[in-house]
Amino acid sequence: MSGDPTPGLRDRMGAALTSSMKARDRVAVSALRSALARVSNAEAVHVDSVPRAGAIEDAPAGAGAADAPRRELTEADVRGIVEAEVAEHDHAAQHLSDVGRPDDAARVTAEADVLRELLASSD
Repeated sequence: MSGDPTPGLRDRMGAALTSSMKARDRVAVSALRSALARVSNAEAVHVDSVPRAGAIEDAPAGAGAADAPRRELTEADVRGIVEAEVAEHDHAAQHLSDVGRPDDAARVTAEADVLRELLASSD
């Protein structure tokens, strides 16, 4: 095990996802999958920064040889992404409530609450 004994937010979201799937908690699974996907997308390197291969014979060979390196996010980056996800859920819940869909608004609010709880536990 390396230096920091406290798991990061991303690791805790992954563990919470596993637990939520075992518990068949659809709301938590949805919220956690969405947030983890958003974090993964943020790690992607912009297409313009990836070198392009020319002729096929010049292409790298072997499993993963052509993979682009991923960006490394800091804990603050991950936290900011999850906070943005919570804000989007809150905005969507308000919109759903405004258009007369209280059940959907409650579900989206519950998803935001799952993420809010993880953020609060990392303070």
